[in-house]
Amino acid sequence: MPVPFRPARAPLPDPDQKKAALSYLNEAWAEARHDGVDGDCLAQASLFAALAELVGTYGEDAVADYLEGIPSRVRNGEYSLALARQ
Repeated sequence: MPVPFRPARAPLPDPDQKKAALSYLNEAWAEARHDGVDGDCLAQASLFAALAELVGTYGEDAVADYLEGIPSRVRNGEYSLALARQ
């Protein structure tokens, strides 16, 4: 019988969780690149996994509504690392 997952400590506040999650993803990304996985493949797999998680949590319609705002955010530079680090 599988043992249910229990966090080792109390959940972090939301901003800290987001920072921790990004740190974990950056580490996994670096390891995959080191193992020869192409960045474009990683990006597509990451987007699929992220969207599947969001759909599982919020449903297709809510995620589709959220995604409608992505093009303008991309054009505004919200996902450009050079701008995000300023």
